[in-house]
Amino acid sequence: MRILFIGDVVGTSGVTVLSEMLPGLRSRWSIDLTVVNGENSAEQGFGITLETYRAIRDAGADVVTLGNHSWNRREALELAARDHRLVRPINYLPNTPGAGFVKVDTANGKHVLVINALGRLFMEPVDDPFGAISRTLDLYPLSHEVDATVLDFHCEATGEKQAMGRFCDGRVSVIAGTHTHTPSADHRILSNGSAYITDVGMTGDYNSVVGMDWREPVNRFVTGLTNDRFLAAKGAATLCGLAIEVEDRTGLAARIAPIRIGPHLEPHEPTFWA
Repeated sequence: MRILFIGDVVGTSGVTVLSEMLPGLRSRWSIDLTVVNGENSAEQGFGITLETYRAIRDAGADVVTLGNHSWNRREALELAARDHRLVRPINYLPNTPGAGFVKVDTANGKHVLVINALGRLFMEPVDDPFGAISRTLDLYPLSHEVDATVLDFHCEATGEKQAMGRFCDGRVSVIAGTHTHTPSADHRILSNGSAYITDVGMTGDYNSVVGMDWREPVNRFVTGLTNDRFLAAKGAATLCGLAIEVEDRTGLAARIAPIRIGPHLEPHEPTFWA
């Protein structure tokens, strides 16, 4: 099975490049499942709107995951409650709208579980992600109830992400770290067969500060004062993602490679899907 994971789509430039590139990539690489993190896809770069959700789904995303900006737009509350393909963090407090995981079927009849979770270090208060994920994996064991499992761990601290990787190794197909908007170089298959990366990187304008127009972040660091709102940078965007090939028999990872297509970063595509 071929799984494509796309990192945090930021603002209009991120949505635009995703809409332009994703349909062709899905076709060229014969992708079975595409997961896209869309929690920064709103025009200003915080939250998701009905418009940007539709654009991401229309581009070819089978599942859209969220993160710490899930509820920056009120419309996301209603959207998450009615559309199971929009997955919010599983460890939000009880009675939060929507669900933290979804089981979907691919075109060739495979069953895939997609889970979204928030880290706790340097993040807003949430429940324990380790326990919430473990309970869900017990309900949907890999290679029995599902053919593949994708975990989007939206987290600030690299140590917490790496700990989650070790905790889930052998129980999921891939642990994809998101949130920091900076692609890491540690993609690998862990000892028990799960693919892992600390951060997939963002799909947005890298001539920025984590996707935001650089002027206001720099001003705040230099002066300690707030002069204006953060706004998503609007230059040419780079699509960042992760290619994962999953073994049909075990549901574990056979191959993994980063994807970077666009300006400012060194390009990279998976050679095993060429």
